[in-house]
Amino acid sequence: METTPPQSHGGHRKRLREKFLSAGLTGFHDYEVIELLLALGTPRKDCKAAAKSAMKRFKTLQGVFEASASELQEVAGIGPINVFGLKLIKAAADRYLENRLIAKDPISNSKDLFDYLYHRIGERDRECFLVVFLNAKNRVSATTILFEGTLTASSVYPREVVRAALEQRAAALIFAHNHPSGDPAPSPEDIALTRQLVFACQAVGITVHEHLIVGNGRYYSLADHGHLKAIHSQLRAVLDRCAYP
Repeated sequence: METTPPQSHGGHRKRLREKFLSAGLTGFHDYEVIELLLALGTPRKDCKAAAKSAMKRFKTLQGVFEASASELQEVAGIGPINVFGLKLIKAAADRYLENRLIAKDPISNSKDLFDYLYHRIGERDRECFLVVFLNAKNRVSATTILFEGTLTASSVYPREVVRAALEQRAAALIFAHNHPSGDPAPSPEDIALTRQLVFACQAVGITVHEHLIVGNGRYYSLADHGHLKAIHSQLRAVLDRCAYP
């Protein structure tokens, strides 16, 4: 079998680095991005074939980044050393986008919120339920993925949401989850869950501002479409009945 001289790997890698430094990722194929990241852990190894195999298996750049370390290492040419670059860039990007939200009002800075949510959960193949915790000034104090589900649904427990909110000393919350199908339209179950969460949080004095469903490059806001307003009206009616039997 014909082999490529080792020095050619270095020349190819150097050209990719220079191309990136001069123009960023413009003109890069997705597999070349993966190749450069794999090379961080194994700079003397030709990573092109492994990068192409990873793209073939996980379909998209986002799919590669979302894959677990064990899944990545099932790809020929990816091992415990060169998987480092792939996991590092994903973790760094998560922290960068989260830090852009911290101490901001996500309602008036919605683009940062949507950018963060889409990067964090938008292209996952399992449903994930994420909570954005807000302080009394409606500033973001933290975010976390509380639940990860199956291919079609996630089990979200209101008591766990309330416990997390109390631990974070949150005054208000924003919920978000993804639809792996790509269609962000809410199901009846999504609306019923939102109602349960609003009622549970109200019991401990925590307000729910929003529930966003993230799809393929799109999102659905339950607040913008009136569902949160309707749920809060239902809650007030229940509280009124309890106050005046």
